Amino acid sequence: MRARRAHPGMNQIGLTAERIGRKSGAKKLPPIQVLRQRWREIAGEQLYKYCRPERLSGGKAGRVLTLKVLPQAAPMVQHQSETLRQRVSVSAGGDITAIKIVQGALQSSDVKPLRRKTRPLTPKERQELETSAARIQDEKLRAAIVALGTAMLTAEDDEPEATPPTKRGSELPF
Repeated sequence: MRARRAHPGMNQIGLTAERIGRKSGAKKLPPIQVLRQRWREIAGEQLYKYCRPERLSGGKAGRVLTLKVLPQAAPMVQHQSETLRQRVSVSAGGDITAIKIVQGALQSSDVKPLRRKTRPLTPKERQELETSAARIQDEKLRAAIVALGTAMLTAEDDEPEATPPTKRGSELPF
């Protein structure tokens, strides 16, 4: 006589209750929209920069979340996929079984292109720049060097970068 397989009934009842609860209530947004709205807090700041939820599909066995990921960050997101699946599963209804990664460019309205802030060039800096470029005989080349120096001296990055060492007695970066 063979033994019968025991099926845990509570898990199936729990999944069914989640599916019914998710579909009831007209005020509730579709799960993919909830994920898109809350993606920053679900994924965390590190992963938010590199991936976005694209589609939620699936059937009886569970749903699959499709993520659009920057190609350079795909290994990092793949490595974190189980943790991410658990977080998404809690937020989207409890039956996310897998994450599918699609590589491509992210299209998001809240990501702004980086723009450099500029400050005015002081008269002292202007004078030093023109003095250091005075030895250049070609006028167009001198003007280009002065323009480059002006751009370098007036640009202020959001994140401080390591500056290359300068010559002693000179405050100019070149």
